[in-house]
Amino acid sequence: MSQGTQPTAHSPALPQGQLPVPVICLAGPTGSGKTAAALALAQALGGEVINADSRQVYADFPIITAQPLPEERALCPHHLYGFLPTQEKIAAGVWAEQAVAQAKQVLARGHIPLIVGGTGLYFKTLLHGLAEIPPIDAALTAALTQQCALRGSAALHQDLQSIDPAYAAKIHPNDRQRIVRALEVAQGTGRSFSWWHEHAAQEPLCTGALFGLAITLEGLSPRLDARIDAMMAAGALQEAQQAFALCPQGSAPGWSGIGCAELYAHLRGRLSWQEARSLWMHNTRAYAKRQLTWFKAQPELVWFAPNDAKGLLQAAKKAIKTFFV
Repeated sequence: MSQGTQPTAHSPALPQGQLPVPVICLAGPTGSGKTAAALALAQALGGEVINADSRQVYADFPIITAQPLPEERALCPHHLYGFLPTQEKIAAGVWAEQAVAQAKQVLARGHIPLIVGGTGLYFKTLLHGLAEIPPIDAALTAALTQQCALRGSAALHQDLQSIDPAYAAKIHPNDRQRIVRALEVAQGTGRSFSWWHEHAAQEPLCTGALFGLAITLEGLSPRLDARIDAMMAAGALQEAQQAFALCPQGSAPGWSGIGCAELYAHLRGRLSWQEARSLWMHNTRAYAKRQLTWFKAQPELVWFAPNDAKGLLQAAKKAIKTFFV
């Protein structure tokens, strides 16, 4: 964050009477050019950028998670980037509360809140509401977490595929946090995670336009490979080593992200550097494919080519006239 109070993983709920909050949302797969597009919008509209990427919240991985560079952040205020320790996790609902709180502060300053990122669930939570899932027994959560540590996240991901194939297809087998959450909901409520999100949504927290950067996986793949090489040149391995010194537990939520998990395996001696690099590239492409599939299924999303700055700006100005009243 560039200003305001640092968020936590346990912020209080927002007053429901002040919702929904008008925002402009910019989504797209990893490596599609969201940072550049967001900066152009922010400078043209007087906007401030609010992070909607579940990996870019982690303080120890600014390079590996492709958080905006200091010189990019200097062009306009940025919020909800790099504030969470590696050993902590943040639920979508808690992130949404903090994002809405930031959006309200941005509006109070007379600026436009731009929600920017690639985590589909975050946008769904803001614009459609979060499923009202009953509380889960802490003992069940602890048992599943222990199973994940003993059997590995990939084994639990296979369990999830048999229970909730739709949600399992959306998340990576390394994503311990989401795998355990989906399993605990299914086992604790008797309904799948997908069912809850389809049938038990609350009122939306935000209102506004959802724009996306359109790019094919074929066009994206070489850009992703080049970006990973650029991350390594910028010090990604050294960043992982420093994070490991602070938090060597591989079960920590921050290590489950793509890039982080592969470098952790390398630091533990489980993968050679070349194996880690190849797996990182493979997993990044697979993640981008899942993101594209998710975003293409959203009927309200309006697509723009990554280089269509003029068209995106015109659409954003029209959305401001519609939603910011």
